[in-house]
Amino acid sequence: MSRIGRMPIAIPAGVTVTMDAGVMTVKGAKATLTREIHPNMTVTIGDGEIVVTRPNDQKENRSLHGLTRTLINNMVVGVTEGFKKELQVNGVGYRVAKQGKDLVMNLGYSHQVVMSEIEGITIDVPSPNSIIISGPDKQKVGQFAAEVREKRPPEPYKGKGIKYVDEVIRRKEGKTGAKKK
Repeated sequence: MSRIGRMPIAIPAGVTVTMDAGVMTVKGAKATLTREIHPNMTVTIGDGEIVVTRPNDQKENRSLHGLTRTLINNMVVGVTEGFKKELQVNGVGYRVAKQGKDLVMNLGYSHQVVMSEIEGITIDVPSPNSIIISGPDKQKVGQFAAEVREKRPPEPYKGKGIKYVDEVIRRKEGKTGAKKK
């Protein structure tokens, strides 16, 4: 039995969970999230908790069991607390600013890189070298943060670029003078 899959999900106060024709809807203070549940998984909603069960121990069902439970749990956490990713911009002359709903980044290119907020995502720029991306959908927050980081990934020599706050960049030593023959 899946260790993660068999754990029940507690439904906090103020959150309503409904299941209709294979589509789960979780409503909370921050947002309403919907997700289609795989037909092999059985989701039972009752007395303040959600339980996910699988029909048998086939490989596909074992894989889906823990995944389904985690996706539902992320929906419940998302509508109550939300998710956030923090990014840090390192480099001389590298800075970010927010203009309206756009994130404007100066990343050493000949032009500014502009990214617009997508639906369900909020961008906050507390200082010229940090970005906070938040929202109720964990997948959207992570994907948008990855797209922002992709604009200038950190390089291994000086560490210049956009990195996650908790990311550790493996540093390399620069070239030393080569001997001539």
